[in-house]
Amino acid sequence: MSFNEDDNRRDPRRPNNDRMRRFGRSDRPKFGENRFSRGFQDRESAPAARPDNVVAAIGDADAAPQVAVGGIKEVEELLNKDPMRVHRVLFMHQSGNPKLYNLQKLAKRAHVHVQQVDSKILDSYARPNQGVVALTNEKSLLQWEDVREEFFKAKEKGEKKLVAVATNIEDPRNLGACIRSSLALGVDILLMPAKGMCGITPSVARTSAGALDKMRICRPNNLEAAIGELKLAGYQILGLDADTETSLAGFEFADQVVLAVGGEDVGLPPFVKKQCNAILRIPMKPEAHSYNASVALSLGLYEYARTRIK
Repeated sequence: MSFNEDDNRRDPRRPNNDRMRRFGRSDRPKFGENRFSRGFQDRESAPAARPDNVVAAIGDADAAPQVAVGGIKEVEELLNKDPMRVHRVLFMHQSGNPKLYNLQKLAKRAHVHVQQVDSKILDSYARPNQGVVALTNEKSLLQWEDVREEFFKAKEKGEKKLVAVATNIEDPRNLGACIRSSLALGVDILLMPAKGMCGITPSVARTSAGALDKMRICRPNNLEAAIGELKLAGYQILGLDADTETSLAGFEFADQVVLAVGGEDVGLPPFVKKQCNAILRIPMKPEAHSYNASVALSLGLYEYARTRIK
């Protein structure tokens, strides 16, 4: 797999002209210029310095980059102690090292996305790295098994619950805005897939304007199965997409709702669409083509919340 096919970050050696045009800049992030004074530990408990193999990953030029943890022992410890903090693990392609093979199996058992990349890409994140680098989230995400009973019981008791689902969002600012709107509009939990998304980067945290610390975010091992469980429990599963005749305006929502949004380029994935009770269209002038994903989610959440939040 080439690094350009990754779900979160493109090959830093190749310019992405579309992304540069989108953000209105032509500069590129420089390697190794930013270092945090922490590794994967919490900010409050971080030591004053960290080993050379724990460095800041490549990020946007105007954003604090994602933290990378390099080294077999370091990544193994992170996967054992806090796997829900790990966004994905990069392994050197065809390394032939049995320790890396065992570490990859550990990552997969923890349902952490793994990827094979060239050694030069690993070196651009962390050196030394012994052929493996873990990219971390800014906070540990929740496991579905730890929270699902809350939502099943809420349905049994007739309590109102609102679940947001974000898929295929690659821009960290977009994800940060989704988190901020979810908190403001009464979302009880935000679900994200294990892959196909950007991680919870510092840029996400900053864009969320403090909402990241307060919003519950869950990464199910199998997002399709989690949505299916909620549907079987009686939740109304809704998706936002332009390719439908059903309008969001005036739609009759149930008290327990799952509202899903996809990225601008690919929209909702098929595994979400097939489970939806309805696909909803947001009114829009045809020349606009599409809404930003965070804007679409905000509009959908508002339509649900406007009669429920005073």
